[in-house]
Amino acid sequence: MMGLERSHSQMKPVAREEGQKMSLSVLEGMGFRVGQALGERLPRETLAFREELDVLKFLCKDLWVAVFQKQMDSLRTNHQGTYVLQDNSFPFLIRMSSGLQYVEEAPKFLAFTCGLLRGTLSTLGIKSLVTASVAALPACKFQVMIQRS
Repeated sequence: MMGLERSHSQMKPVAREEGQKMSLSVLEGMGFRVGQALGERLPRETLAFREELDVLKFLCKDLWVAVFQKQMDSLRTNHQGTYVLQDNSFPFLIRMSSGLQYVEEAPKFLAFTCGLLRGTLSTLGIKSLVTASVAALPACKFQVMIQRS
């Protein structure tokens, strides 16, 4: 199979972009599995949340402290199934916050955490879509959209 091996710099931009999307998908999948495991190990009393908002509050406080040793900075909702969780000093982004050139690299550091949130919510019986965005390092926002059947 000669000719199939190429250095990263020789790859076409489209192929590199596809590989990056696949890598992000793998990271998100790993985070999902970790989130499921965390969700399964929650104390029994936390599994009796009455409302969706209570579950999101739990993620912002208890889960975030367990994983990152700090609480999420804010939680907002439109009361229609969309929540925005903001961390003003996200631990995975702190070291790269010295330059604007790193903002485009930030998604690599957020894919795992998006999966972590989605996996935990899944274990708690909530199907969701979780995305992340970065406007200024080291702050980031996670948008959680609840998927209703």
